[in-house]
Formats: sequence, structure tokens, C-alpha cells
Amino acid sequence: MNNEKTYKGSCFCGAVQFTVSGKPEAMGYCHCESCRHWSASPVNAFILWKPEAVQVISGEENIGTYNKTPRSYRKWCKTCGGHLFTEHPDMGLTDVYAAAIPDFPYRPGIHVNYQETVLRIKDGLPKMKDLPKEMGGSGISVEE
Repeated sequence: MNNEKTYKGSCFCGAVQFTVSGKPEAMGYCHCESCRHWSASPVNAFILWKPEAVQVISGEENIGTYNKTPRSYRKWCKTCGGHLFTEHPDMGLTDVYAAAIPDFPYRPGIHVNYQETVLRIKDGLPKMKDLPKEMGGSGISVEE
């Protein structure tokens, strides 16, 4: 029997429905220019999952994909344009946008790519220049 908690998410219009199960690998905020541009926001709230924890349950044919670089494959709904998630093949993780899973208890633990921030956030969380070493970054912390 599987005792993992499952949460349901969707795009803005609901044409694409998905679930996430278990525990995410990490949660936080990304300040990189790419995420800011994609999300049309000064910061992006992410939840990183192992790909097998993310299951599209309806509307898969309605998912569009764009990859500016091979490091990220961004997914959205072709009907409403609502952002869904980004696959990161080099990290072996899928970033599901926190806002797309309304009932998930989002608890950020880190800020990444903070050297690129346009919105300073004083919340006491660690601020990484780029990414933690285990994610392929420098592991260098910066001041809040």
C-alpha cells in the first residue's frame, strides 16, 4: 500500500490536470533572469520533484514545451497559457510551480541565483549566489 500524500494541480483553466506524490526534493525561490522572464514575475517559487512523482492525469495533449537551453524544458497549457512545470534533465528533477498546486503546504528553504535578484527579500532563508554545489552551482552564499 502506498502511503505517500498526493496533491492535485492544474493549469489556469483546468484543461491540464496533474498530481504530485510524496515529498519534494527542495522548495525555494529562484531569482534568475530566465525564471523571471518566463514567469513575468520578479521571483519564481519552485518545488523540485523527482520526475516519477509528477503524473499528468488529463490534458497531456494540451501541454506545450519550450526549451531555450537543454537545461530546462518549460511546460504550459496550450489553451490558457498557464505555466505548469519545468523539466531539468541535467538535475534529474521537475520544477512544479508552487502556485499550480494550491493545496500543497509550500515551505521554501532557500533562494537560488540571488546574485541576479531584482527584488531583495529579507526572510532569513539562505541566499545562494547561483545554486548549491549538489545542484551544479558554486555553493557560495551571499548576504541577504
